[in-house]
Amino acid sequence: MATHDRIFDGLADKFAASLYGAPRGELRLALLDHLLPLTLPLEGQPALDIGGGLGQMSAWLARRGHAVTLAEPSQEMLGRAREALPDFSIEFLPISLQALPDNAPGPWPLIVCHAVLEWLADPREAIGIINELLAPGGYLSLMVFNRDALRFSNIIKGNLDKALDDRLEGTGKRQRLTPISPLTHDDISRWLTEQGLVVEHVAGIRVFHDYLRERDPNEATLARLFELERRYCDIDPHWRLGRYLLYSIHKPDTSGILE
Repeated sequence: MATHDRIFDGLADKFAASLYGAPRGELRLALLDHLLPLTLPLEGQPALDIGGGLGQMSAWLARRGHAVTLAEPSQEMLGRAREALPDFSIEFLPISLQALPDNAPGPWPLIVCHAVLEWLADPREAIGIINELLAPGGYLSLMVFNRDALRFSNIIKGNLDKALDDRLEGTGKRQRLTPISPLTHDDISRWLTEQGLVVEHVAGIRVFHDYLRERDPNEATLARLFELERRYCDIDPHWRLGRYLLYSIHKPDTSGILE
């Protein structure tokens, strides 16, 4: 088990090339663009982008009229986001998730936390912190790296001993980008329930793409693949093998009940 969070200083180029400079990154963003307006009440409310990295989601929100605060602990990643987003009114905070209650307590009506928890030593604690930041009646878009999909991928690649021993976590060292805390749907469901948060929708991101034998599909294949991903991303059992799991989460407003 990792004892320290993974920070991406020194890895911005690899991160950008591996996650967004390839069709899988385009597919991920396209699926988010399809799903988020369908599953979240996006009404131009202020938004906190936790671990916003290179700023893709902050830009997406800003284009839709949200006043965005991007929090990112990696100075290098935050610098890249500033350079890439000069035309947007975005506040940049060089801080970790754990520092947010003291520096940007909100409460926030909309929080986005995508591909962050799997890089933390204690993702369960992180959900409690996010709940503290989230306004009653507010919404959270949470995306996490799926441990079950990682196991399936290792089996397909022939890493049978690794899968049998459940040695799926990355070490957080060198240039490797395997998450140190890949998570299961059961983990997330349990921790959200502990916090009194309600899952309104769940989908898999890249349900099929990462298992293709063809490493560099052409544009026509990618178009058909996107249609398959779009059609089955939230259909059981397909969503459960998405490389990422995307949750739309509501924090009930109990203030009227308590009065």
